Amino acid sequence: MVSRPAVAPGSRGNGQGRLVWSGPGLLAGVDEAGRGPLAGPVVAAAVILDDRRPIAGLADSKKLSASRREVLYDDIRAHALCCSVAMASVEEIDRLNILQATMLAMQRAVKGLRLRPGMVLVDGNRLPMLDVLAEAIVKGDDKVPAISAASILAKVTRDRMMGDLDLAHPGYGFAAHKGYGTATHLRALAKLGPLPEHRRSFAPVATAWLSRR
Repeated sequence: MVSRPAVAPGSRGNGQGRLVWSGPGLLAGVDEAGRGPLAGPVVAAAVILDDRRPIAGLADSKKLSASRREVLYDDIRAHALCCSVAMASVEEIDRLNILQATMLAMQRAVKGLRLRPGMVLVDGNRLPMLDVLAEAIVKGDDKVPAISAASILAKVTRDRMMGDLDLAHPGYGFAAHKGYGTATHLRALAKLGPLPEHRRSFAPVATAWLSRR
């Protein structure tokens, strides 16, 4: 059975109609990277930190420099109890829509954990379908270290994928814009046309695709 908070996402327990969780078990943080870009998969990560081996400097990945994210990525991999990175493909994004594909990637990340969490905290205001107790935390990547760690793993993983895509298709500028719809990216789309890695369900890509037919 899927567990859900009985109140608005993002609330924490106080005994007054808000979600209270005090049961035993491990806590996993979950976050994603890549909902907004025009290209590439959406990537999600789930992390269970080790309270005995705290990691200094965890924060929302968007507030960290690329070099700092890389350092923390290695620290998380080395010191977390377990972590899992998963994704939903471009094909799944186009077929399901980006929200449902994001939920799918998060679900896969949680299922990929070597240890079963007793509680899952997810960044944002929506929850994937899970078979454990879960809560959505708005701005959780700023508030919950495990979610911060997940945001870093997801962001670094996806950025590396965009770097590889840039090497394969250097005319699009993926290493710089990471697939987002910048002016440079839109000009490349118009000039070179969409790649298989572009999300055809996103309007700028659909427009570029139709103009090439």
